[in-house]
Amino acid sequence: MVKSDQAMQKQLKLTVLQVTRMHSQWDWLWLGLLVISSVTAEIEDGGVLGADVEVEDFDEVSQQADVDKESSLGVVYRTPKPTGDVYFAETFDGVLTGWVLSEAKKEDTDDNIAKYDGRWEVEELKENTIPGDKGLVLKSAAKHHAISAMLTKAFIFDKKPLIVQYEVNFQGGIDCGGAYIKLLSSTDDLDLEFFFDKTPYTIMFGPDKCGEDYKLHFIIRHKNPKTGEYDEKHAKRPDVDLKKFYLDKKTHLYTLVLKPDDTFEMLIDQSVISKGSLLEDMIPPVNPPKEIDDPADKKPDDWDERQKIPDPNAVKPDDWDEDEPSKIEDLDAVKPEGWLDYEPQYVPDPSAKKPNDWDEEMDGEWEAPQVPNPKCATAPGCGLWVRPMKNNPKYKGKWKAPMIVNPNYQGIWSPRKIPNPDYFEDPHPFEMTPISAIGLELWSMTSDIYFDNFIICSEKEVADRWAADGWGLKKLVASANEPGMFSQLVTAAEDHPWLWVLYILTLALPVGLGVLFCWPAKKTDEDFDLKKPDMSTSFTKGEVKQRREELEDDEIDLEEEKENEDIGEDGKMKDEIKYGEDVDDEENEDADGSQEEGDKSDKSGSEDEMTGADETASSGDGPPKSVRKRRVQKD
Repeated sequence: MVKSDQAMQKQLKLTVLQVTRMHSQWDWLWLGLLVISSVTAEIEDGGVLGADVEVEDFDEVSQQADVDKESSLGVVYRTPKPTGDVYFAETFDGVLTGWVLSEAKKEDTDDNIAKYDGRWEVEELKENTIPGDKGLVLKSAAKHHAISAMLTKAFIFDKKPLIVQYEVNFQGGIDCGGAYIKLLSSTDDLDLEFFFDKTPYTIMFGPDKCGEDYKLHFIIRHKNPKTGEYDEKHAKRPDVDLKKFYLDKKTHLYTLVLKPDDTFEMLIDQSVISKGSLLEDMIPPVNPPKEIDDPADKKPDDWDERQKIPDPNAVKPDDWDEDEPSKIEDLDAVKPEGWLDYEPQYVPDPSAKKPNDWDEEMDGEWEAPQVPNPKCATAPGCGLWVRPMKNNPKYKGKWKAPMIVNPNYQGIWSPRKIPNPDYFEDPHPFEMTPISAIGLELWSMTSDIYFDNFIICSEKEVADRWAADGWGLKKLVASANEPGMFSQLVTAAEDHPWLWVLYILTLALPVGLGVLFCWPAKKTDEDFDLKKPDMSTSFTKGEVKQRREELEDDEIDLEEEKENEDIGEDGKMKDEIKYGEDVDDEENEDADGSQEEGDKSDKSGSEDEMTGADETASSGDGPPKSVRKRRVQKD
């Protein structure tokens, strides 16, 4: 029975160790999965804008678009149709009607490039093409382009918001050029055939890029109510990195929302990237300051703006020598041994030969090129030896008086303020000059700029539905044609080189985990002992039940002995000593029987138990305690 108990304990210990190791290995596996997930999240986050943006609920609208898939890449395209009241809508899918090419010339420009002779075409996208979906494409590089069209009806800035939306795709990237639109002011002399850069406009909106300057224009021409003159007011630049929209060769949706409460929003792909107020976020401000500096006010001649001045009472010390040099020769320096005084540092190249075509009358006397003197390579130096220079300890430089606080300091002078004679207050700059036409007046060093799906309306729902039927379909096709995971990883690493380190660690982690799981661990003596089966003992149900009862009896006896310890110290010690001797005799008899009947493993276990019992009985500084030894039952 004891042998069985020992074997069971050993097997249980082995199982616990194995489970502990498996848990440790699973912890490493979960750590690896977390690292891989972080890499995937980083790549997905790379596609998001570098600043916090407000995302419109566009998914619900795009799901309503009527798209019938023919295959994994092909879709059936339907020309978008406005669902509400609009001022202008153009898809370029049919005949290009209503658009007028400009015949004007750009002023203050060379005649060679002054004409607006850039070419326009209506064609499909080069990549992610949708059959039947066409757009207006700027085809000429390094030329001026101008084309315009009248609105269905003029937009008057009163109680309705203005929403302008269109698509742009820089199919070949962009070096220097713009893709903005102009909303032309309603004037009596508006003639689209002579549309050029000086044609009055009310709003200019859209992307523009030159060099590494990426812009999204929003400019209004504000009318001064006092003078009647127009001034350009520019919205503050968005706090968003716009580079992605110019270089990814995808179709992007640009939206401007201008509200009657004098606020505005600019969106790209239905994400708000900038918003503000016409009264507070325009440069220069719409309303001028109430006071200005008096141009006639002049700073007095005796105005002292110096906070500190040289101390007028300071005197140069007598021992201050301004003539001492900052560097002097090091007189303690000694010429290194082996210095070649008479060897030049450079000598003519002995292997050089005069060219065959060298004409001394034309080219002069030929001289071999100079090369370092090979003798100087093994010597401390060549040429005339000169002592090195060192800092002069007596050097003090030019004496200057110490600075003190200026007792006559009057502060920084500024002119007095006077009322601004040009001051005015326009409480509602939203009420601008009405617009009656839309135009593209552009210069670009890059061709194949694609425009599509212009709409001007007053309802956001109309613009969203229009976007779902046009831009939403392009986005769907572009997503289906996205490159694989490997290409995305490489692209992300090109933008963020530090990702290569993360990739290497991520690839190395599964290899390490594989070695951790599959490589055989070094077995210790403890493992061998735990794994030795006890083949000499077998038990029946009755024997197991009997063994359990004996263990319960042992526990009861131990409790009784603990209670008897309170009965007199002298008698207790005698009983315990006597009982200890009996126990020793029993242990010796049990050990002899175990050695005769048990195998080597059981023998070792019995001896360990006897040794433990002896040590327990004899240990401690106090009185010895009684110990009950479990007998080994023979089979």
